[in-house]
Amino acid sequence: MTRAPRPDFLVIGAPKAGTTALHAALAQHPDVFVSDPKEPKFWLCDGAPPPAWCGPGDKHSQQEWIWRADRYYPLFEPAAAHQVRGESTPFYLWSRGAHRRIAEHLPEVRLIAVVRDPVDRAYSNWMHLWSDGLEPESDFVTAFEREDERVRAGWAPFWRYRELGLYGEQLRHLHDYVDPARILVVRYRDLVDQPGATVDRVSRFLGIREGQVDAIPRDNSRGFVTPGLRPKVFGPVVRTGARLGQFAPPQVWRQVHPLSLALLGDSRHAHRPRLDTMKRERLIAPYADDIALLGELTGQDFGDWLSPADRGSFAQRSGDASVTKISARR
Repeated sequence: MTRAPRPDFLVIGAPKAGTTALHAALAQHPDVFVSDPKEPKFWLCDGAPPPAWCGPGDKHSQQEWIWRADRYYPLFEPAAAHQVRGESTPFYLWSRGAHRRIAEHLPEVRLIAVVRDPVDRAYSNWMHLWSDGLEPESDFVTAFEREDERVRAGWAPFWRYRELGLYGEQLRHLHDYVDPARILVVRYRDLVDQPGATVDRVSRFLGIREGQVDAIPRDNSRGFVTPGLRPKVFGPVVRTGARLGQFAPPQVWRQVHPLSLALLGDSRHAHRPRLDTMKRERLIAPYADDIALLGELTGQDFGDWLSPADRGSFAQRSGDASVTKISARR
């Protein structure tokens, strides 16, 4: 019988926690078919266009959301009969509405929640937007503390540096709709430090062969734009270009935006600075209860997230290699 075109699994979170790296690794597996684009964002919508978010670059990015069913389900038609099919939209873990819609329309789907130390994740999130010229605040802590103001102003979910890291609350809500047996929680740390065992663990969860992928590509980390005169002067120019991008097709913006980023300086070889210990201690305290809740729900120990030490970016943790090699086990 011909299978209905629909996903068998979803990689659901969180942004800047290694979802791109896991998606790319699974794309190499012969038993897996992944969607193009990687993040359709379909289950964030409810049969209607996305909300009219109004933060820097939000209106442009919404052009790429696939909110119509007649465009979403055909993404999975090219899959071979033996392949499990999936897509990776990290905001599904955060979105309460997505939990309900996924449960209603995909009752057998398997969910892979990728999580990362919430302060490290937020810092990476800020750095991504800052280095793209979209974040107007050059100080991470200040940007972190402006979240409520930005939410009230209608900025998109990617600007919710604090809220996106409340995995315990998110997972507890998801359990109200999806059997926990169909949810696998994967740590960013394990993707970086134990890539082979982690990919095989995901493979077992999906019911496919182990030992088929021997490398995890580097994630979508950015170089770092050092705060100073150039981003202060040219940042508003880049953000104006992002606003105008809503009036151009996405493929045009993808060609033009890298040229505008050159105004900010060469960031390709610069790592973000490690977060100051005192700043990290100040930001991690509000997460303590949620980290404990996540541990209760998963049976895993996330106590290392309470450490004041910054662990660095993906590139710094993995030795700045283009891929993280998996030790031969066969």
